[in-house]
Amino acid sequence: MPTIVSSHIDTERLTLRCPRLEDFEESLAMWGDPQVVRYITGKPATPEDMWARLLRYVGHWQLMGFGFWVVREKSTGRFVGEVGLADFRRDIEPSLGGSKEAGWVLSPWAQGKGYATEAVRAALRWTGDRFGPERVVCIIDPANEASLKVAHKCGFREFARGTYKGGPSVMFERLPGA
Repeated sequence: MPTIVSSHIDTERLTLRCPRLEDFEESLAMWGDPQVVRYITGKPATPEDMWARLLRYVGHWQLMGFGFWVVREKSTGRFVGEVGLADFRRDIEPSLGGSKEAGWVLSPWAQGKGYATEAVRAALRWTGDRFGPERVVCIIDPANEASLKVAHKCGFREFARGTYKGGPSVMFERLPGA
């Protein structure tokens, strides 16, 4: 079983660290916001949904040695959102092929400041340092223009389109060296 490695990351403006129990309420507020989830699940999270998400995040770190980070603004400590990598084993065609899947979600106040790009780039650097060069994927609703821009800025390129849970999805990959 992998052991949890140093998973704290500092960027110029942000701190990324493993989720903690005390992050629950801020994460729930973000995931419960209809504007935040409109392109992700389409349904605001309940406390039960958020509890399962938090346990999934912690489980990824424990079992896989990687996962999602809670992102905070360095200067204020304010909750920015969540960014990371996971193996969700999605039932999607075409298959994501067992590649690590990048994801990001930010609180409304933090959107449009470049925080997502900064945090995703840091997570990808950490992953490359930890696991070596490898393919990383992500899926994005084609209407989510902000996330599409983040993906492109971080070196992801479209490789397929499909449907996931009844909605359209664009599948991206970031190949080693990108």
